Amino acid sequence: MKKLFCWAAAAAVSLGQMVSAQAADVSLDIGQTGESTMVYRLGTQFDFSSSWFQSDVGRLTGYWDAAYSYWDGDETASNHSISFSPVFVYEFAGETVKPYIEAGIGVALFSDTDLEDNDLGSSFQFEDRLGLGLRFANQEVGLRAMHYSNAGIKQPNDGVESYSLHYRLSF
Repeated sequence: MKKLFCWAAAAAVSLGQMVSAQAADVSLDIGQTGESTMVYRLGTQFDFSSSWFQSDVGRLTGYWDAAYSYWDGDETASNHSISFSPVFVYEFAGETVKPYIEAGIGVALFSDTDLEDNDLGSSFQFEDRLGLGLRFANQEVGLRAMHYSNAGIKQPNDGVESYSLHYRLSF
């Protein structure tokens, strides 16, 4: 299993190198699960460079998100994960501050199937997210709820949720 996780991490780094010609954003999330395990997430984002349904109210856009998360449990419950997701964002119109809402579904790979008292069933998980926040200058702050589950591919499928404060810096 550790070998698979190392290969997935190498693939994620390679993907990051392939798209490095594009401007990348960096994000940091700090949060907790429903069972109070701290979650630290470091990610990089690449905008879709497209927008749809543009109006006076706002526009639909999005980004690709690749991230590493550390789940800080006790000695036996700590975990690591890498994830990759397309995220759609509805950005409301504004002069200097633009509120937004976001949603996405991607994939994640955990280093272990145990997290807190949950048995994830498999290292492969789907990552669902909902978020909201504010964009200003070249930054954004927001709140996120993320759910990880293997969608019943393998039992048990306890899943886990995290709720976090999010900060993103654009370059």
